[in-house]
Amino acid sequence: MTDTTPDAAAQPTAAPQLPAADGSADPHAWLEEVTGEDALDWVRERNARAESALDRITDPAAPGGAPLTETLQGQIREILDAKDRIPGVTKRGEHLYNFWTDAEHERGLWRRTTMDSYRTEDPEWEILLDVDALNEEEGENWVWHGARLLRPVGLAEGEPYRRALVDLSRGGSDADVTREFDLETLSFVPASEGGFERPEAKGSLSWIDEDTVWACTDFGEDTMTSSGYARQARIWRRGTPLAEAELVHEIPTADMAVFAAHDHTPGWERDWIVEAHAFYDQTVHVVDRTVQPPSLQTVEVPRDLEANAHRDLGIFSPRSDWQVGEDVYPAGSLVVGDFARFQEGEPELHMLFEPTDTTSLADMTITRTAVVLSILEDVVHRLEVHTRDEHGRWVRRELYPELRGSIGVSAVDADESDEIWVTVTDFIEPTALLIGDLAEVAGGGEPSDLEPVKSAPARFDAEGLEVTQHFATSDDGTRIPYFEISRAWGEGETGPRPTLLYGYGGFEISLTPAYLGTIGKVWLERGGTYVLANIRGGGEYGPAWHQAALKEHRHRAYEDFSSVAKDLVERGVTDREHLAVRGGSNGGLLTGNMLTQYPELFGAVIIQVPLLDMKRYSHLLAGASWMAEYGDPDTEDWEFVRTFSPYHLLSPEKAQQYPPTFVLTSTRDDRVHPGHARKFTAALESLGADVRSWENIEGGHGGAATNEQAARMNALLYTFLWNTIGRAS
Repeated sequence: MTDTTPDAAAQPTAAPQLPAADGSADPHAWLEEVTGEDALDWVRERNARAESALDRITDPAAPGGAPLTETLQGQIREILDAKDRIPGVTKRGEHLYNFWTDAEHERGLWRRTTMDSYRTEDPEWEILLDVDALNEEEGENWVWHGARLLRPVGLAEGEPYRRALVDLSRGGSDADVTREFDLETLSFVPASEGGFERPEAKGSLSWIDEDTVWACTDFGEDTMTSSGYARQARIWRRGTPLAEAELVHEIPTADMAVFAAHDHTPGWERDWIVEAHAFYDQTVHVVDRTVQPPSLQTVEVPRDLEANAHRDLGIFSPRSDWQVGEDVYPAGSLVVGDFARFQEGEPELHMLFEPTDTTSLADMTITRTAVVLSILEDVVHRLEVHTRDEHGRWVRRELYPELRGSIGVSAVDADESDEIWVTVTDFIEPTALLIGDLAEVAGGGEPSDLEPVKSAPARFDAEGLEVTQHFATSDDGTRIPYFEISRAWGEGETGPRPTLLYGYGGFEISLTPAYLGTIGKVWLERGGTYVLANIRGGGEYGPAWHQAALKEHRHRAYEDFSSVAKDLVERGVTDREHLAVRGGSNGGLLTGNMLTQYPELFGAVIIQVPLLDMKRYSHLLAGASWMAEYGDPDTEDWEFVRTFSPYHLLSPEKAQQYPPTFVLTSTRDDRVHPGHARKFTAALESLGADVRSWENIEGGHGGAATNEQAARMNALLYTFLWNTIGRAS
């Protein structure tokens, strides 16, 4: 690989420009002006600098010495735009709905087909909305955010779905608009003709009936939380101004958000309001709309317990040990019972799942008569199905034990049938979609055989690749699992391999095997090794695995991740010069800490849409909603928060140790403020560190709004990796 210039290393200023240790002074605060002209000029200059350097690196495998970014971008775009991808669908009535993007439809098509057509090799799709055409017509840059269809009253008699609420975002930001859509005329219903239309905000509309919706959005002054989300739940009736919608419930400004929804299940209609105080901290209410004003009945459970209901069944997921009478249900279990009796104070509960030291509940799917559990055992999936016999007793059995890999299950139509979609994937095995039926299981019969519906082709050459699981030992002795994907060592082959280590470690999010697609093409196929670490802070072993790395214990996530890195070197997989880390969002905070706390372990660091200034994070965009995860830096919590605030851990003494770093973000990210990435880059530049940054103008928290943008971003990222840890390979 030919490297014609130094890779965008910054020149130090006369003196380092670093924030004060107590956060009282910040020399780069001006970069928090998201669309300020000076700040954007700074962004454009660094984008140009990074692109110029990376675009000059040649691809040794390409004729004529073409830029590596050009090769990789083309390969990534081809995969993202492939027309033989599996279209994900949602069943509503007689139709399966899908949103689709490809090279000709950059912003996408909302479309539908029938089940019979979907099963064929080339389904016939009816186009409902062309977002690219809409953008051209309206002069906008809309990005699809989803749709909610109104269940018709006469669905059982064949009445079709006629109306939808469509969410659209400008440039991919979390804030979006909602517009009513007519599924018969295939057009939006103008507000002037009584159509529901919600202005841009971090909020939502959801159907109650044809003329009524729940509205949680920005209603004007003092109606949004300090995290930037809705704090009022209102009932909005067609033909009336949004500002005059009936206020049903309001939460404190310091809470995270309020949500409201109507359950349309025939015979089991309910209205819900959820007060989200913080992540995994909520109060749930059932709303009685038959009285005026509507009244709320609280579901009396601990605030860290997730409570819901489907038909007659109450579903309870405790995140700490839950005592009901003389019974104690452990954290991470799944408990069910008659919901009406529970609300009346006469609970009869049954525990469907009890965790162990090595197992956790990954997911739950409910069909008309069955409950399907997806269970992780040392981060490996298996399925169980639970049904009630003729006496109402719960019966458990294994489900499709022959399946291997990551297994996803969802109901085809939870109200109408026991059919389930089953998705099977793995790091190097392309995804397959199957369908099964559990209708006979409740009567003691067997589930139907799984019927293959769709399968995706291979996107990269996996010949010789192996997937292995290993366990590193963290600083406190905890076993930390990780997956390694690499080619088997050939006879006589020696030397470290370029290795990319990925992690997240937050918000109880589990990282499980999934087909690598673009990573396989641009990294594994070229000889790289990929590693996925299951560190604490995630959910791989249930709530306790998450809680072990909260607030003052955050250091455990970083110790876990660094321990995986050390284990890779000790096992001879790689060495410091050939090992890079990558993470985004909370994972960007993770890799920011790898740079500042463990620079001696890595040859390169990638930090995407990150949190980095942990003194200011709770004052920037949605940051206030994450204080349950990290702590409140405006209190004495700062004493431990400062120990994992990369922006404040930067040190002139360590500056020459910092490995080459690439910081990426998005101007339109209205969840994690782009100021984190900007200020960190500026501070590194002032130290003379080898850093470059790239900020996509669109993209939201995902970093890219289109396949073209995603391909460009990842081409730059992987070119950086090949030019640093892969240069000698």
